[in-house]
Amino acid sequence: MPPPPAPQAAEPTVARDDLGAPWLPPGRTVELEGRGTVFVRDSGGPAGAPVILLLHGWAVTADLNWFPAYPGLAERYRVVALDHRGHGRGIRPRHGIVTLPDCADDAVALLDVLGVERAVVVGYSMGGAVAQLVWHRHPGRVAGLVLASTARHFQGGPISDLWYRSYTPLAHLAHLAPGPADAIVRLRVERRVRGDQRAAWMRQELERVSPAGLLSSMRSVGAFRSNRWIGTVDVPTSVVITTRDRTVPSRNQRKLAAALPLATTFEHAGPHDSIVSQADAYVPVLLDAVDHAAR
Repeated sequence: MPPPPAPQAAEPTVARDDLGAPWLPPGRTVELEGRGTVFVRDSGGPAGAPVILLLHGWAVTADLNWFPAYPGLAERYRVVALDHRGHGRGIRPRHGIVTLPDCADDAVALLDVLGVERAVVVGYSMGGAVAQLVWHRHPGRVAGLVLASTARHFQGGPISDLWYRSYTPLAHLAHLAPGPADAIVRLRVERRVRGDQRAAWMRQELERVSPAGLLSSMRSVGAFRSNRWIGTVDVPTSVVITTRDRTVPSRNQRKLAAALPLATTFEHAGPHDSIVSQADAYVPVLLDAVDHAAR
């Protein structure tokens, strides 16, 4: 591995107070050779602690996904989190097309730049699929896995398959004519943040997205399947199941856990977004899951 780069100027640990931002680890942009520029959070400590690589879900940013868990994780581990390409301040690929394998390779390229040999890879929802791909494509870089609110695949039959396939032409259209797609994103943002005490900060985060990137990454989510190889995972694995999940049904999360030979399950009786909407109850479960995978 190359030596760690010289320290760069970091963002303030907390974003502008008038936006109501929560506590966030120091952040900076990092150039991934041959790939592009990505925004990264890196807590930097404690000294000698395992590295935890956080991979966020679809249509959000690393900060929006993980801010409730940052403080607890940073007390125990070196926490690294990046915005996926097409999301937040992540890489903006040529033609706007985002695939999950590229996201997995971006994550490992970041470990290279940071001089990290192995990390416990923690993925939420879409990020859980990316985490599975990190192990599949780069198994020597993964010390453990935490797979939260995710599955071996996200398909449910011919109708959903058709729905996922439709995202590719929509992504090309959004790249060529971004105006209508931007308007849809703004409407979606307002629905999600309305009434939240951190609405201004959340709005800022959600509006960083690339509409084309979101649409094409959803196509890649629909194409993802780990059924054939997930049973060969050979590192400690925690599967965090949200038992009232209507986005990724809990039965599919349980099938993922059953397919993993070294998996331990952790459960939270809440919806898909429990890490934010029920953080007080969810985060302790997540911390236990990470501790298990990092032992």
